[in-house]
Amino acid sequence: MLSERQLLILESAKRSGRVLVEELAGRFEVSVQTIRKDLNELCDARMLTRVHGGAILSSGVENVGYDARRMIAADEKAAIGRAVADLIPNQASLFINIGTTTEAAAHQLLRHSGLMVITNNINVATAMRPYPEVEVVIAGGVVRRSDGGIVGEAAVDFIRQFKVDFAVIGASAIDLDGSLLDFDYREVRVAQAIIGNARHVVLAADSSKFERTAPVRIGHLKQVQTFVTDAAPPAIREVCRAAEVRLVEAGPAGGARPADDPGHAAA
Repeated sequence: MLSERQLLILESAKRSGRVLVEELAGRFEVSVQTIRKDLNELCDARMLTRVHGGAILSSGVENVGYDARRMIAADEKAAIGRAVADLIPNQASLFINIGTTTEAAAHQLLRHSGLMVITNNINVATAMRPYPEVEVVIAGGVVRRSDGGIVGEAAVDFIRQFKVDFAVIGASAIDLDGSLLDFDYREVRVAQAIIGNARHVVLAADSSKFERTAPVRIGHLKQVQTFVTDAAPPAIREVCRAAEVRLVEAGPAGGARPADDPGHAAA
């Protein structure tokens, strides 16, 4: 049986995707130790998963809602978006797939000129459509109600018509062995087509993705050329180093720094 406070904590996690110990302690006017005990019990019941400073909604087979995902690590995603945009030159063609971090990158790309953007992300298409310096090409297929992603075989076939300079992709989860994971096999098919038809693949994902799991395999970090995140654990640094993937860590103030491998340059 859950206490009333634990039920409210769980409802907060369902709305925003993530809860923080300090914020909950202030909201309920209890000690941080009491909140940690609540979170531990919710995690023991597999309703939440502990992360640094709090917990996220536990889900191994179903993703958190799109609006809630926008709120998770919002500052980090904004910084990652700026760092990704810095990698893309003017007059480039690129894919952008579905995801809140890729959407953040799309917003930062609006200051570019001469871009051709092919996307299966209705949110990206809507944000970029009014800008005359960006030509937007949107994939056909089934529109996923949960997040505005366009998926299915029609979308895959559409993507395969192009060969672009860059791809900006996301992932729902990243295993420490470098596996890139997602929840919907239909979206995975689109992501795989994007990876296969771009000359330079940029993976954009915040560090909360290392704390999550998902059932469908997109591919592996070695299939991308650049990985932009806010903070990479040592195991991921080693995977990038071994696969010669450029690792860029984006700071919250907008600065980007390379991984500690001197062979990798800053963005």
